[in-house]
Amino acid sequence: MTGPRILFVVDGGPSVGGGHVMRSLTLAKALEAQGAETLFVGPPAIAAILDAFAPGAARIPAADVGATAMGETFDAVVFDHYGLSEPDHRAIAQGRPVLVIDDLADRPLGADLVLDSGPGRKAQDYLGLTPETARLLLGPEFAPVRPEFAALREPALAWRGEPVQRILVAMGLTDVGGVTSRIVERIRPRAQDLGLDIVLGSAAPSLPGLTKVARRDSRLALHVDTPHMARLTAEADIGIGAPGSSTWERCVVGLPSVLVILADNQQPAARAMAERGAALVADLADPTFDAAFDRALTRLLRDAELRRELARRSAELCDGLGAGRAAQALLALIAGRGR
Repeated sequence: MTGPRILFVVDGGPSVGGGHVMRSLTLAKALEAQGAETLFVGPPAIAAILDAFAPGAARIPAADVGATAMGETFDAVVFDHYGLSEPDHRAIAQGRPVLVIDDLADRPLGADLVLDSGPGRKAQDYLGLTPETARLLLGPEFAPVRPEFAALREPALAWRGEPVQRILVAMGLTDVGGVTSRIVERIRPRAQDLGLDIVLGSAAPSLPGLTKVARRDSRLALHVDTPHMARLTAEADIGIGAPGSSTWERCVVGLPSVLVILADNQQPAARAMAERGAALVADLADPTFDAAFDRALTRLLRDAELRRELARRSAELCDGLGAGRAAQALLALIAGRGR
């Protein structure tokens, strides 16, 4: 008997980013490791991300995601799409088990399982938004993080607080609004002889300009659609990134970081990280952003004890094993429904 076939309905693109696809891919691989088959349905823009990071993944790029999904045969469905809510979930799932990956808690969900890895998320946030029978998988212990990060966790944590040699800049594959260039230009005058590892997607708006900068500034190393994100994160001494799904990758290996808020929906997670002493935070929309970012970067560069404390507190939040936990919960639900 073959394992269950699980449909992933995801969103992604220049305005949405690539985080939905990346965290769904991680969960899909955890499900496949336990015998499941997976299929991705999403807008055409997800194809480039899948081609770069999971070329063998079964997928159907679709202009009408809902209609395409309803034409597929599957045993359960995972939604990672902020544009869909309870009526869409019900229509597509047609009574099959549903897991919704979310971090907004802002709309009704037709879910049997909700995965929200936000550090400040509470069950009451979903009160009235999910069926009473829904199980909530809340907090970073359920964050879908690729297994290679957990594999590097112990050696990375052993050297946190050492003198800074490399800074990792990873603002998201799609580089919304060309933010990566802006961040790099704030860092360069302050980086002295430090190396800068800059992670971008192949369609990132910042890529052409940063390619030119890198030709004349040997400190910059550009990593385009890199398969080596875990190694880059573990080997960096300071991280600059958005408070999306990559937050948990940095936490697993205890990378002291500045979280740059790029959108309103990132505010709660970023603030919760700051309150727990697990990261420094700067809001791109704040008129004083440049000064706030410069102060945070300077603190990280100068204060080894701060770096050690951020590493310890962030590592306590997430061990990198969340994808396996979420996969087990979904497979148990499918089995309980008598697939």
